[in-house]
Amino acid sequence: MKSVKDTLLERRSIRRYEREAISEGNMELIYDAIRNTPTSYNGQQFSVIDVSDQELKEKIYDLTGAKQIKTCNRFLIFLADYNKISLLAEDQNITMPDFNNTVDGLIVGVVDATLAMMSALTMAESLGLGTCPIGYARTAAPEALSNLLKLPQKTFVVCGLAIGVPREMPDLKPKQPASLMIHKDCYRSDEAAMVKELNDYNIVVTEYNRTRAGEKSINDWVAHIVSYYDEAMSYHMLRALRRRGFDLHK
Repeated sequence: MKSVKDTLLERRSIRRYEREAISEGNMELIYDAIRNTPTSYNGQQFSVIDVSDQELKEKIYDLTGAKQIKTCNRFLIFLADYNKISLLAEDQNITMPDFNNTVDGLIVGVVDATLAMMSALTMAESLGLGTCPIGYARTAAPEALSNLLKLPQKTFVVCGLAIGVPREMPDLKPKQPASLMIHKDCYRSDEAAMVKELNDYNIVVTEYNRTRAGEKSINDWVAHIVSYYDEAMSYHMLRALRRRGFDLHK
């Protein structure tokens, strides 16, 4: 098993996997890591769907276009989930407030599900497996995916995680320097210096994309990421959330 240091600092997204199955012992360790995730109020406002059926993975791939979903051994789908607590509150004759209809309720569910995904990722990576988080599982076809997974009201997909035995080991992507990521005591106010460091980072990413092993590109960082934002402007997530029982009003 890898050390925590190596697990976190050597992590890279894997998109090509061997056909080899993940042992049930390793999956149980991943489940245990998920279950021990810290959550708001210990409310555990999340659930996970473990997709191992190949036909189902391919249907999800058809909706998302993310090839790693159909080639990985297991695809974990992380949900924000207020269904379970609502069921028990009803059984116990406790009035359930519409917390799921608030912005804070939405954030709590998203944070809990995301922390659970990181718990699964960290355990899987420590076991020598490859992983790839897939946020597009949330946005590509939210209503179709919810129907496919038979999701009840008060749940929605936050993210997915492909897991499998890696067939590739891509170069580590360069990340922003600590001076841009970690602010001391308050947010940095030296914007001119920040812009210079951001431009330097943009150059580093451009060079990485030009020279990396495997598929190369001429993409920089800023224009490429902003293009993702432009694409996301066409998503209708608020409508999808309302249909899942998250009608935000405060």
